[in-house]
Amino acid sequence: MTFHIDEKGKFFTNIITKKSIQSKIQTITHQIEGNIYTRHDERIIDELMTENQFLAVTDAVIYDMNNEVLIECEFLSINKAHIIWIIPMEEIQASQPTDLGVQD
Repeated sequence: MTFHIDEKGKFFTNIITKKSIQSKIQTITHQIEGNIYTRHDERIIDELMTENQFLAVTDAVIYDMNNEVLIECEFLSINKAHIIWIIPMEEIQASQPTDLGVQD
């Protein structure tokens, strides 16, 4: 690892820090749940707009059209051209109705 300190005391390194976002990804034929990564000051769309052709996903679970698990893997690389949509899991969980204690 290399780093340097400028005249103001700020240090720079060649290591890029990214945040993990647990997400659900829809491709043309499969759904994938796993972690994608963005820089701390960027959004998922910013990561999708980079020149990289592939998106890295860790702790991935791949589902078929019947929602059956096909594959579980620690690392997966998805061609961005095959992605239809991505939703952060925290948004899915926030949109789920809560049990209000209403009894039938």
